[in-house]
Amino acid sequence: MKGRFVRLAEQGRPTVSLTVDGAPIQALQGDTLMVALLTQGNALRQSEFDSGRRAGFCLMGACQDCWVWTRSGERLRACSNEVRDGLDIVTTQPEATWPLHG
Repeated sequence: MKGRFVRLAEQGRPTVSLTVDGAPIQALQGDTLMVALLTQGNALRQSEFDSGRRAGFCLMGACQDCWVWTRSGERLRACSNEVRDGLDIVTTQPEATWPLHG
């Protein structure tokens, strides 16, 4: 299995191209960032509190577990923001270095 999420239906929507940590990926129009990222891999981002990876938790924008960032530094909730063509996402918080990671 390639990702944590597996798309079983709705495969006929137009595709959207975006970049995640410098790598191009494709998603379907209307997908949230969470769906796009977790159909490609098993986590959304590195935890800032320990060495684990985060994959979202509440799926409704309340838990703070699914934050990702645009290359320009804008913080987005992956569970509630839709993909956009040309979006450039990073999964490591750009302005912080966490003591547990180095």
